[in-house]
Amino acid sequence: MMNYLDNETAKLGFGLMRLPRIDGDIDIEQVKEMVDLFLERGFVYFDTAYGYEGSEDAIKRALVDRYPRSSYLLATKLPAWNAPSKKDAEKMFYTSLERTQAGYFDYYLLHNLGAHRTAYFDEYGIWDFLSKRKEEGLIKHLGFSMHDKATLLKRILAEHPEMEFVQLQLNYADWENPRVEARLCYEVAREHNIPIIAMEPVKGGDLTILPPKAVELFTHADQEASLASWAIRFTASLKGVPVVLSGMSNLEQMRDNLNFMANLRPLDASEMAVIEQVRTEIDKVPTVPCTACDYCLPECPQTINIPGIFEALNKYLRYHNAGTARFTYRWNTDGHKMGRASQCSECGSCEEVCTQQIDIIDELKRARELLEDPA
Repeated sequence: MMNYLDNETAKLGFGLMRLPRIDGDIDIEQVKEMVDLFLERGFVYFDTAYGYEGSEDAIKRALVDRYPRSSYLLATKLPAWNAPSKKDAEKMFYTSLERTQAGYFDYYLLHNLGAHRTAYFDEYGIWDFLSKRKEEGLIKHLGFSMHDKATLLKRILAEHPEMEFVQLQLNYADWENPRVEARLCYEVAREHNIPIIAMEPVKGGDLTILPPKAVELFTHADQEASLASWAIRFTASLKGVPVVLSGMSNLEQMRDNLNFMANLRPLDASEMAVIEQVRTEIDKVPTVPCTACDYCLPECPQTINIPGIFEALNKYLRYHNAGTARFTYRWNTDGHKMGRASQCSECGSCEEVCTQQIDIIDELKRARELLEDPA
């Protein structure tokens, strides 16, 4: 099978993070139908991770047990930052092998580098550990995923030239977002001539829930095209992106994605102009004007992740996608072992140093009301 990293045209990848569920359990029968349709239309790249609850087990049942190993490509990831020791981190690799029963992984990633997480891969020696697994044939291609700034990406690529690809969050809404730096990260990867696997092209579903004016712009340009198709085609139009992952959650989404990706037509100049107009409309939505300068963090006696909470709040305000906003909220607080909005003592220390003069206490109250799970 061809190496997907050599693709001239972007191919659709099946992201397995948001699989359909019934009463909390993954709907295996629907996943099987989705897998069948995906392969039937000529696509072969499946992306899961150690930390995607139930996903590796599900893909064993829906794909590995039902198709020849040579007929698909399977990628998974190792989150060393979620392991209490080097031994536990290494065990994650073998657990993924056991769960999937795939025999080997076509693409294997160090999962979610950035912020405090990168240090765990260094401390536990995961770079060398995985390179050895590649020498043994258990990994065909080795890379990493990252949610952080372009300067860190540049440093990692300089320090680890053995990495064959990088997985980045690329979508039109985050293209100039200073918290994500999608364009800058893309340009760094291109400068290093390293293939990019694109994730979050629909921003966790946010880009299918847009302000009315933005929807009107898209509809006027093409009455038939779905909002998801605009988002995915934007990312798929970028050079050096051999795979665009879509976290499809049901057969309807799968069919829609396949319809426009089977015969991909990159966005033309007029369509790119529409994207720019839509981005402008999204940016008009009133949000908390946090620039993530982080001056407030050392001042907070409760170690509340104020910028991270405002990131989640702004996600909710822009897209009204409660599910992804609350996920971001939990990740930026509990996931980083930092305080929630409800822990604010209203001491006011953060407001004294805020460069944007934000009423932080009031905004934290709003975040608590909108995003915190009820006790």
